[in-house]
Amino acid sequence: MSDQEKHDVLVIGTGIIGVMSALYLQSQGRSVTLLERGEIARGASSGNAGILAFPEIIPIPAPGLMKKAPRWLFDPLGPLSVPPSYALKVAPWLWRFWRASSESAFRHGLKTQISMMKLSAAEMEVIRATPELSGFFNNTGTLDLYDSEASFNAAAADWAEKEKAGFVFNRVGRDEINELQPGLAPQFQHAMFTSGGLQVSEPYEFTKAIAELVIARGGKLIEGEALRLEPRGDEARVTLTGGKTVDAAKVVVAGGAWSKNLGASLGENLPLETERGYNTTLPDQSFNLTRQLYFNDHAFVVTPLSTGIRVGGAVELGGLSLPPNYRRSEALLGKAAKFMPGLKTEGGKQWMGFRPSMPDCLPVIGASKVSTAIIYAFGHGHLGLTQSAATGKLVSDLVAGREPSISIDPFRAGRFG
Repeated sequence: MSDQEKHDVLVIGTGIIGVMSALYLQSQGRSVTLLERGEIARGASSGNAGILAFPEIIPIPAPGLMKKAPRWLFDPLGPLSVPPSYALKVAPWLWRFWRASSESAFRHGLKTQISMMKLSAAEMEVIRATPELSGFFNNTGTLDLYDSEASFNAAAADWAEKEKAGFVFNRVGRDEINELQPGLAPQFQHAMFTSGGLQVSEPYEFTKAIAELVIARGGKLIEGEALRLEPRGDEARVTLTGGKTVDAAKVVVAGGAWSKNLGASLGENLPLETERGYNTTLPDQSFNLTRQLYFNDHAFVVTPLSTGIRVGGAVELGGLSLPPNYRRSEALLGKAAKFMPGLKTEGGKQWMGFRPSMPDCLPVIGASKVSTAIIYAFGHGHLGLTQSAATGKLVSDLVAGREPSISIDPFRAGRFG
């Protein structure tokens, strides 16, 4: 069974990367069709913290990180954990992650992230100026908190790299911390404050609004799950559950954690893994939260959203099939209550989502090696929202056959051999 209509550009996935790519493609005059297997914007994009984390240029796989990893991995509620039943399956990904933590790989990743983040910040300003979307942006500022002077000093090299890249922030002590965010535990005497820290007021609503804007501007929506990709001359065919096929001049694969299987249908072995992220969204009266808080020594954040206060973070490498372990959400909430003594922890809504991540923590952006009609755009890990506008710009460049705005060689699907 075939969809008789010939589509111009088919975008698989309506998460933030998919809908943002669609918006940019439309701005270049392309006709866009969205393909979604479930509800628009209800994947990982719906549960992120809402932070536009442009200064987060420091690659996660860094020299010395693997000395800490074994302790983390064996703590089921720690900042990085692997369920025992998934350990063997994730071992090849962890090996590549370790390789990416070498000094040379770290420097390469840092250079790449600086370039990507500068483009991300510039392109998000374009989105911010879009009348239908401008109301979603808030400048709350970002407070990066440290438990001790020792841990603050240990992060000095990272902050130096951010300053060198042009990001602006300043060190604050306890009195200023109290002014910026009253009610924090007395242990927090050392912090960095980024006054220009931006966020979106509600990630799900923002992503949904972009999808609705695409449709309002003439975009189409097909409900169905993509199972297989196939080159068809200069075009591509997508086979859906039930046997239906959809043909398009260009196909953008923005299926997040589910993109790996689509690549495999083309014979491309993509080392895409699933970081299962957890959070709890509390009622907004739970705490007088004025800005984004990073608890850097504990790998979690607390952010003020229009729908409440979101407490989330940490990483569980557990694939797509294992049941959620909401003890992780509870552990994060327990820490938040300790660090924010007045926090009311009742009435929260727990969530678990699948962040798509590559071992070097760089996304996959570029044409499939099998066909230039198939463009990959996935694997952004923690930075999907932050890098969405830049990715949309790069995807529109690739579809149009233009030289990309920045080098996309570091994002090649085949970079792992």
